Amino acid sequence: MRAALWLLALFAVAVAIALFAGNNQGTVTVFWPPYRLDLSLNLVLLLLFLAFAFLHAALGALAALFDLPRQALRWRAQQKERAVHAALLDSISHLLAGRFIRARKAAELSLAQERSLSAAEHPLANAGQVRTIAHLLAAESAQALQDRAAREEHLQQALVQAPSRDAQETREGALMRAARWALQDRDPEGARSWLQGLPQGAARRTLALRIRLKAARLSRHTDEALETARLLAKHRAFSPDAAHSIVRGLAADLLNEAHDVAQLQRAWESLEPGERDMPELAIHAAQRLAALGGDAQLAREWLLPAWERQSQLDEALKVRLVHALEEGLDTIDAAWLARIEAAHRDNPRDTTLQYLAAVACVKRQLWGKAQQLMSVAAAGLHDPVLLRNAWRVLALLAQERGDTAAAEQAWRRAASA
Repeated sequence: MRAALWLLALFAVAVAIALFAGNNQGTVTVFWPPYRLDLSLNLVLLLLFLAFAFLHAALGALAALFDLPRQALRWRAQQKERAVHAALLDSISHLLAGRFIRARKAAELSLAQERSLSAAEHPLANAGQVRTIAHLLAAESAQALQDRAAREEHLQQALVQAPSRDAQETREGALMRAARWALQDRDPEGARSWLQGLPQGAARRTLALRIRLKAARLSRHTDEALETARLLAKHRAFSPDAAHSIVRGLAADLLNEAHDVAQLQRAWESLEPGERDMPELAIHAAQRLAALGGDAQLAREWLLPAWERQSQLDEALKVRLVHALEEGLDTIDAAWLARIEAAHRDNPRDTTLQYLAAVACVKRQLWGKAQQLMSVAAAGLHDPVLLRNAWRVLALLAQERGDTAAAEQAWRRAASA
């Protein structure tokens, strides 16, 4: 379309020239005493156009001639700029390939080229960012070579260059890299101090939170590590299963750090509702409470959500739940007895529930029912601890009714379980 328009315009100009010049009878007379020169108007116009074109070309040539030194300087500056960026790319390539000495030399060469440009009064538009990245690449190479002195020197230079506006993001990256290097040196407090220099928005990024989580775990600040893991789970930094496992492990560590009942209750209350509903955590908290001599009724309150889902638990977790409930059956109330009986009635072939119901009957001195339930449970239990306890209970019941032979046989079975 554009070519057609140009062609139409060319034809229009040709027609206009033909109409103007074809019948133009005008002349131009030049008097140069004693001479007289008569020229047609068309020729004069053509000569004027040619003179203008020649003068324009001559002036352009002179301008290009006088601009040659500036063009040469500009060309040399461009070559140095390309050398700076090429050295940076070489440094990154060598670093990725594991050639750390070459990566460090390439980064230092990039810095030297950039200094040469600045000295020649041709600074790069993003000079601060280039210097910061080059220093970081050199520091990363030094870290891989275990040259901590060089690493610290380049890191400090990177932080000095980074405050400029065009290198702010790079400064945040430098602080995160410094924190990761501190973690590699097993210095969690140093990593946390580097992270404190980040702006609030950058401190909540996934990479910064991952570093904070590792630092908190290394320094055994479990409460901070748990809070950070929750944020990472909300940001979907882990898969759901991994996030569940990490949060559960940190919550268990928080419970393990409690040295008395009051500390354990505070730790339990600091957990989120979803965490308190985890059967693993509830069982662990109840066992920890029993070990510290806490109230069995409180432990059963913590275990209630896990008990309500006991049919969905795997065998190992159900055995742990039975162990946790067994420790406080001396003070069990009627409501919990009803729950245990209802669960056993709904699933009479579950040997772990049979065992728990039998122990509850023993605590309530219902010897006959306890004997019946425990005999059936002992024949089907697979957990060695439950099986040993079952035979021990049967031995005590046999002694209670005066059956010495059955008691001896039960004790032998308990010993061999």
